[in-house]
Amino acid sequence: MALPLSSSGSGGLFKLSKKSSQRTLTPSSAAEYLASLKAADDDALAREQARSHSPTPARDVVHASAVNYAPSIASTPALSFASTAPSSLSSPTTYAATLEEDDDPLVYPDNPPTSNDPPPSALHSEFGYCNNEEYRYTSSYRDGTSLFPQHQDPPMTILLATYISYLFLIAIGHMRDFFGKRFWPGYYKHLMSAAGYAALNSDFDSFYTRRLKLRIEDCFARPVTGVPGRTILMYNRVSPDFNVSFKLTGQLTRALNVSSYNYLGFAQATGGVADAAEESIRRYGLSALGPRLEAGTQDLHTAAEALVARFLGVEDAAVISMGFATNSTTLPALVSRGCLVLSDEYNHASIRTGVRLSGASVRLFKHNDMASLEQILRESISQGQPRTHRPWKKILVVVEGLYSMEGTFVDLPALMTLKKRYKFYLYVDEAHSIGAIGPHGRGVCDYFGIDPTEVDILMGTFTKSFGAAGGYIAGKKVLIDKLRTINHAFAYAEAVSPPVLTQLTAAMASIMGVAPPLLTPVGAINTQSTALIPYSHPGPAPAAILPSWMHLPPALLSGVEGNTRLRRLAFNSRYLSQGLRKLGFIIYGHRDSPIVPLLIYNPGKMPVFSRLMLAANTYPGAVPFVVVIVAYPATPLITSRVRFCMSASHTKADVDRLLRACDRVGDLLDLKHGCPKHERWTVDEVIDRAVELVHMD
Repeated sequence: MALPLSSSGSGGLFKLSKKSSQRTLTPSSAAEYLASLKAADDDALAREQARSHSPTPARDVVHASAVNYAPSIASTPALSFASTAPSSLSSPTTYAATLEEDDDPLVYPDNPPTSNDPPPSALHSEFGYCNNEEYRYTSSYRDGTSLFPQHQDPPMTILLATYISYLFLIAIGHMRDFFGKRFWPGYYKHLMSAAGYAALNSDFDSFYTRRLKLRIEDCFARPVTGVPGRTILMYNRVSPDFNVSFKLTGQLTRALNVSSYNYLGFAQATGGVADAAEESIRRYGLSALGPRLEAGTQDLHTAAEALVARFLGVEDAAVISMGFATNSTTLPALVSRGCLVLSDEYNHASIRTGVRLSGASVRLFKHNDMASLEQILRESISQGQPRTHRPWKKILVVVEGLYSMEGTFVDLPALMTLKKRYKFYLYVDEAHSIGAIGPHGRGVCDYFGIDPTEVDILMGTFTKSFGAAGGYIAGKKVLIDKLRTINHAFAYAEAVSPPVLTQLTAAMASIMGVAPPLLTPVGAINTQSTALIPYSHPGPAPAAILPSWMHLPPALLSGVEGNTRLRRLAFNSRYLSQGLRKLGFIIYGHRDSPIVPLLIYNPGKMPVFSRLMLAANTYPGAVPFVVVIVAYPATPLITSRVRFCMSASHTKADVDRLLRACDRVGDLLDLKHGCPKHERWTVDEVIDRAVELVHMD
């Protein structure tokens, strides 16, 4: 039977007890609220400066043309931060003394660094300190690994209770609408339209939002502030009217962030990449102030596109200022009436929007089912267009590299076999896979060891692994040049802003590493000279592609830090996925996926799971967690889930805490319907055997 859906505010079921996670503000007006918030931030900054006891020296900077490229990554140092360690914190004894003052695990690491490592201090909240080489893993496809993970079905009682819960909620919702229209007509008129105007949407269209989603509205769109890194600072709020509106309480809660797409941890306000973005603001400002086809193309755009092409291993690439628009504007430029698009049934809404705008015919095939795709291909090729039976102008197959709701990889090897047999065009959306998987972070082609030039169109975004914004389209130069002239994103949309370009360029270069400097001096970016630089994929970025004013730390330029982030992400992803499976949960997706969906099913358990994780009292010493719960229409009706997003910024201790919290909540909500009880491990056994668990097939 469904659990009651509480309408209390965020964390309304329980009151947080960790004083280090909250800061109390008592505003009486908007002006006083802002003033008190600023005072609280200034007080936190003063306490942090007092904790360091000495000024922070400037970091040594090295230009791309002066670095000695070090291809060896056998010895991985601690990840570089924005500044070196204060002298007073250079020894373990002194650092341990500061932990006694404030030992919040979300701000300071559990294991203090040695005297040879720079203590991260408060930077630990943005990117977790972890220098243990055992907690590393290389993401790559291994022969014999199944690309079709077995999804266990829950007991029939769980499915029956889920259907009954939805029927009960829908029935109660319609009853409230029926009586509400007769006893409170003004309330419904206010919801649907303004006075004197026709309704913009019917009550039927908004039924799901009003009667189902509203009950758990406190679990969505939580207001946050600061950097969405390893941790996130959240404004606490309450609702006096059953989630119709919210009021801030004046408190802030720092929680462990397992909901952002910060796969490689580049969402930092400190560090070499952030410093490069800051320098670009001084030189270029905040906006290009024009579309690409007018006066919006800068040397940074040219450099970024050249770097993206080298990163992917293709001839050319074009960057677009919005990830959603990358699909929704490119697909209409590729196909039109008389063309056929074969789309995976779980493809993103941006792909569906682009196909509808194009006017092309579309057919869906079952998710990642190559037999279903081949059957549709054979039928479509033999029958041709409807009514006329003329051959299709072109057939385009559109898939995603990593599906964001399922956590599954596309079966690219089988898809390439079909491509060679049926001669269709292939469009791969790598929004979630680029930079996150593969031994070199180059996406699904890198993961499966497939030549990227065999894929006709590669699409991806910079909003996940690179901590930036926008997207790219990559492929053959003749195709990209044509798209630059007919894609509406180039003709009408604002160009990518300079600091965003610098962010993605610096982050991508740190993953690739930078090659030794050329004999010719590095000055302004010259596309003709950079195009002639010999390049072997996957390899380091040529130094001439980077702007001459971009200064990055040696660990970034050598590619050591980028490689470490990739291996940390791979370890965290497999550890959480394997650990939750051993605890008995039903988990979707592949084990190398940084997206880990945990099935909840019952709609009544969704808000309770979210609130329990945020309450931070699931076990002694627990910390708050911000999680994402997902339900219909983003997923099938009965497969509601919580979706964890792993990051390289998380430490092994963070995943330990997450597993303990899930283990406790799973027992309370009866969510363990996966492997049989005799095959399950205890949470302590999972944590103790983490390294062994990660390397299991």
